[in-house]
Amino acid sequence: MTQLISLMGNSQMLDGGAMFGNAPKALWSRWVEVDELNRMKIACRCLLAKDLDGLTVLFETGIGNFFEPKLKSRFGINESNHVLLDSLKEQGLTHEDIDVVVLSHLHFDHAGGLLSSWQEGKESELLFPNAHYLVSEKHWQRANKPHARDKASFIPFLNKMLEQSGRLHLVNDSKHELLPSVQFEFTSGHTPEMMHSIVEGVVFCADLIPGKAWMHVPISMGYDRFPELLIDEKEVFLKRHFKASHQLFFTHDPDVSVASIQFEKGRYSTINEMSELK
Repeated sequence: MTQLISLMGNSQMLDGGAMFGNAPKALWSRWVEVDELNRMKIACRCLLAKDLDGLTVLFETGIGNFFEPKLKSRFGINESNHVLLDSLKEQGLTHEDIDVVVLSHLHFDHAGGLLSSWQEGKESELLFPNAHYLVSEKHWQRANKPHARDKASFIPFLNKMLEQSGRLHLVNDSKHELLPSVQFEFTSGHTPEMMHSIVEGVVFCADLIPGKAWMHVPISMGYDRFPELLIDEKEVFLKRHFKASHQLFFTHDPDVSVASIQFEKGRYSTINEMSELK
């Protein structure tokens, strides 16, 4: 029987205005707290699936600990350790025990955990040596030829590492032979062909809906490449998964990992919130 567990990775502190790009602070300040630099806490949460199609599967790896100190400070990463590896250890696992890593997209705060911790004078290494890596095919094309607008969101040397591993699989359909029990769907408002996984009735929202504060359909981030498209996609996404009674998995919400969808008076919100899934 498949067991789903939420795992914490390294956290960030990011500018609240950037995270609620089209909303004024007078509105979003009701939902989150910020520090003296106007930064809010951002989780980088991953989903572990034990015995999924007979495999141990990790959805996302978070931001990890690969940044040099200057960049860690810029992105508000305060932990000195690779938190995801410690979270796996709490489950009796190491990165070598993971059979499949599914990546919604390759922005550094979702894929950086694939890399070893930064050490001065030493190059990063690719972790999860026994895992197959699943990435959306069209998003892979974007990651290798990014627009100037989002070039800084990718880790160029990571792409080369994934390709040279011989274990990279590009997904272009709702199903993939490695994980027959998982359904995939794609959205392009945040970044072209971001991949959402649906497993055991839980939907990995990725950056379409980073957390409960973004359940309000018109709210988008300053980081979204195509905000109007994202809003249209979000409405369809929420309607479909509300009808299917699916739960939403939030990667960036510091307090809520999983919640059900509620629709009242023409607006979507969350109910049955859980801080952890275990």
